[in-house]
Order: sequence, then C-alpha cells, then structure tokens
Amino acid sequence: MWHDLLAAFALMLVLEGLMPFINPQGYKHMMRTIISMEDGALRYGGLFSMLAGVVLLYLVK
Repeated sequence: MWHDLLAAFALMLVLEGLMPFINPQGYKHMMRTIISMEDGALRYGGLFSMLAGVVLLYLVK
C-alpha cells in the first residue's frame, strides 16, 4: 500500500511540474488569476477536482 501511495505522490509531483516547465509565463498568469479569485470559487474548484479524482480512481480500479 505504501508503495502505491508514494508512486501516486511522485506522479502528482511530475504532473504539477509540467505546466511551469512547459509554459512558465502562462503558469505565472494562471497563479495571478487564482490569487484574485474568491475563496468560495477556490473551494468549489478544489471540491470538483477531488470528486473528479475519486470518480477516476473508481473507474480505474
């Protein structure tokens, strides 16, 4: 189980690093946009992301 968890964490780090590596200016613009968003919008975005991840994990497993 720990092996799978660490592998998932490593993959998350790789995916998180793609955007700033490929398009640093676009990444900076996206971060500025996120900073200016309301807390509620960020919460809903996070909730949607978590739910999409749970559904995808369910479909894969």
